[in-house]
Amino acid sequence: MIPIPSGIRVWIATGHTDMRRGMQSLALTVQESLKRDAHAGDLYIFRGRRGDLVEIFMA
Repeated sequence: MIPIPSGIRVWIATGHTDMRRGMQSLALTVQESLKRDAHAGDLYIFRGRRGDLVEIFMA
């Protein structure tokens, strides 16, 4: 289990994400698709097509 400090929001992206994408590309996705500040300290979780991989982005 990963402890998450209070005050941090966790966002789980629906659908699938290309797991070859880097952190800068994921930050751009957060800014364009979710209309959120990618560097506000929230936690974003993206899943792969098969569902066996996740990428976690926190800035």
